[in-house]
Amino acid sequence: MKINLISDTVTKPTSGMFDAMMKAEVGDDMYREDPTTIALEEKIADMFGMEAAMFFPSGTMANQTAIKLHTNPGDQLICDKDGHIFHYESGGVSFNSGVSCRMVDGNRGVISAEQVEEVINDPNSFHSPYTSLVSLENTSNKGGGTCYDFEEILKIKAVCDRHNLKLHLDGARLWNAMVAKNETPQQYGEVFDSISVCLSKGLGCPVGSVLMGTKEFINRAFRVRKLLGGAMRQIGYVTAAGIYALDNHIERLADDHQRAQEISTLLQSFPYVKSVTPVETNIVIFELDKQVISHLDYIELLQEKGISISTMGPKLRIVTHLDYTAKMHQYFLETVKNLDISVSV
Repeated sequence: MKINLISDTVTKPTSGMFDAMMKAEVGDDMYREDPTTIALEEKIADMFGMEAAMFFPSGTMANQTAIKLHTNPGDQLICDKDGHIFHYESGGVSFNSGVSCRMVDGNRGVISAEQVEEVINDPNSFHSPYTSLVSLENTSNKGGGTCYDFEEILKIKAVCDRHNLKLHLDGARLWNAMVAKNETPQQYGEVFDSISVCLSKGLGCPVGSVLMGTKEFINRAFRVRKLLGGAMRQIGYVTAAGIYALDNHIERLADDHQRAQEISTLLQSFPYVKSVTPVETNIVIFELDKQVISHLDYIELLQEKGISISTMGPKLRIVTHLDYTAKMHQYFLETVKNLDISVSV
């Protein structure tokens, strides 16, 4: 049995999703003539109660577009020190927008309103970058799938309003957060100036993210998407997968969360596991006692059993997902229980 727990991006379309893709009505998206893509964009905008939405080939491009539209060269944005926009978007903040990041030392990827307030630069100072944007990530990838408390988001929004800052949400795994916290898309749409959500993480689509905002914002985003190389044609074949996923794959995320929690509980029972980050959604991050076994040796042991996981520096990451079945889960738990760690001591 082969089990890939490297990420929730490794999934393949289900038979129902593939059928929807093959039956999609398509047109040229650059002429805004792809009916399936327009239907997806309108569906997501309506879900969040926002004016408009646009499909992007990646979450990175969606985030980078939002940052470019909310800032000017030389500005500074505020984000957590582990934020995806800083660590995993190839330096796009500086390359695409000429903007610097003011990192905040949050709690497992989650920052507070008080922390935001403390690092806003004096707008009258000519010595510091002009602070123009706050970007949150929910759930936090490097934080281990952690979720924001919505009341704290409201407090951060109040800080942004007082200081005339824009508020962007990198919601790549926002679906997981909403299921875990029993929240609604409308709650988020009422607070953020822009939101990006991913369709290929958690929801099982082969590709794509969607950026939301005002009609004026999304109209400007169309030009930036083109500038960044995001012009697309008959993309209804992939946006049909997004419509299917929204209708069929959101509630089942609770299964991924439950399996991640069971994995976490098991790992905590082993003396060679040094720590396990608290699990809230579908990501398990843990650290081994390197005096007993290295993280690379542990990965090799699992690979011999047909199981793939990933590293985050010296720590290890497991991500549950749509293609990780109940049968695979039981195999994984039994395999980990029976690992002969002594062979690597």
